[in-house]
Amino acid sequence: MDMIDRRLLLAGAGLVGAGLAGAARAQSTAQGNGVAANAAPTGPDPSAKHRLRFAVIGLDHSHIYAITDALIRGGGTLVAVHASDPQQLVPFRARYGDVKVARSEAEILDDKTVQVVASAAIPNLRAPLGVRVMRAGKDFLSDKPGITSLAQLAEVRSTIAQTRRKFAIMYSERLEVRAAVKAGELVHAGAIGRVVQTINIAPHRVSAPSRPEWFWDVANYGGILTDIGSHQADQFLFYTGSTEAQVVASQIGNFATPTHPKFQDFGDMMLTGNGGTGYVRVDWYTPDGLPTWGDGRVFILGTEGYIELRKYVDIQGRPGGNHLFLADRQGTRYIDCSTVPLPFGPQFVTDVVERTEVAQNQAQALLAAELVLTAQEKARTLAGGQRPPVQGG
Repeated sequence: MDMIDRRLLLAGAGLVGAGLAGAARAQSTAQGNGVAANAAPTGPDPSAKHRLRFAVIGLDHSHIYAITDALIRGGGTLVAVHASDPQQLVPFRARYGDVKVARSEAEILDDKTVQVVASAAIPNLRAPLGVRVMRAGKDFLSDKPGITSLAQLAEVRSTIAQTRRKFAIMYSERLEVRAAVKAGELVHAGAIGRVVQTINIAPHRVSAPSRPEWFWDVANYGGILTDIGSHQADQFLFYTGSTEAQVVASQIGNFATPTHPKFQDFGDMMLTGNGGTGYVRVDWYTPDGLPTWGDGRVFILGTEGYIELRKYVDIQGRPGGNHLFLADRQGTRYIDCSTVPLPFGPQFVTDVVERTEVAQNQAQALLAAELVLTAQEKARTLAGGQRPPVQGG
């Protein structure tokens, strides 16, 4: 099992409490959804074509480490950081060195040499920050969910149109997971014919003692479909090639977290688009016995075969993560994706410099956000609490 860099955790222990270091413990593998087991990248990947300067504002979620790593691999130089809680800076600077600490957000926004601002602030603060970043003439890279309301989405779209800047969202379960990258290559090469449906199953471990207070209130993170579901909506659009999509049905509930009534620990949704259909299930029920934060699985059904991804663990099977299984007309095969390159960082830096959309299509990124915001808004709330015992048997 790939675990978080223990030196990083030790640096944060006793200093960030239930905040960033705790969240990193709760959700960590080196496979795209947490802090890598090794040290921070020392420089760009060989595939990186360009160089740029970037800064970070907001360290409230540990995903900021994967985002920062990706930008460094892409050719970015981290020049400044600002955090609302100074204690969050301790593990961040332990990983990335003696980076300049900005005294305010404005200090970064006013720096004309900064081209990109990245953020993993509290989710409902990300879109307003991104709007300010774009109005300051910079591109923005947000942790997911980048947007937590339809009103925020409208303002983001309006600001993009006005400024021509980028509002990118790091959907790391596709962009920073090697098996997911490989699946995209196979799908686009026609390995399973035309994609008809995707099924995404995305359990997470709640690790309640490590979570900050904002984590438990839907007003801060937008709801379980908006939050975790954003990854899955992105994958649905990408693998089916859908440029238009709608929510067929959605539901949410709180079955295992009665002490936090404003929290949602289960949700699912059905989606349909002009390239295929999709089903998504998300939850916070990963059992303690699983050796990683969640058994994330993706099924991609095509007219000539199918692909299954076991992203983070193959229970009672092969060690590690990034497992891909493919069945087609010729037979079945297993592909170990643990060494597949991660292209997002270099592609995104190139997009910023050349004003292209290779790493992420802007319309698709915002459509994924719109889908989950709509699903969250129209979701049927399931009754929580104690269920009746199973009858018979």
